[in-house]
Amino acid sequence: MVVGSDLRRGTRTRGRGPRAAGRGTAFAAALLLILAPAVAACSDDGGGGGASSPSATPPGQAATSALPSLPADPTAAKKEIAENWEKFFDPKTSLEDKQALLENGDRMAPVLRAFSGDRRGGQVRARVEKTEFTSATQATVTYTLLLNGATALPNASGTSVVQDGTWKVSVRTLCALVQLSGNASASQSPLPGC
Repeated sequence: MVVGSDLRRGTRTRGRGPRAAGRGTAFAAALLLILAPAVAACSDDGGGGGASSPSATPPGQAATSALPSLPADPTAAKKEIAENWEKFFDPKTSLEDKQALLENGDRMAPVLRAFSGDRRGGQVRARVEKTEFTSATQATVTYTLLLNGATALPNASGTSVVQDGTWKVSVRTLCALVQLSGNASASQSPLPGC
């Protein structure tokens, strides 16, 4: 019997040791998992979570902030962009009216004259294919440039910007087209504003 009691005592001792250690380890791990976020939040310099912490941003807000801000009425803005681009590139539109549809038009008169003065510039029209807003005041415009009604530059990309409450053709777009036109005055020296 003494042998049997020694066995039970040995079993109990062995059973308590590893079990106690196993339970203790599990308890410590659970405690660490529970307390780790609280400790991290307390040590944050921003006062608990901070705006840069992914867990502090409510679901859906991160996706919204990644999208560009849109104009108040995107449909009306797209319509105005298309109308203004087509009017700007219409050979019948006066130089003065074109200046009103060009970003910084008053300062860009020399570039505009170089573009419109080119033989081909007077035969150019544009057809807006797609508009994508990059902000509430800027959009990427995909357009087709037509020369005497024939497609000269398909899927061209330009920029439209809001200035003085009007969607206008950007300076960058016009300068790129002047460079493409091969106009001698544009290729010999940089035009003011480009």
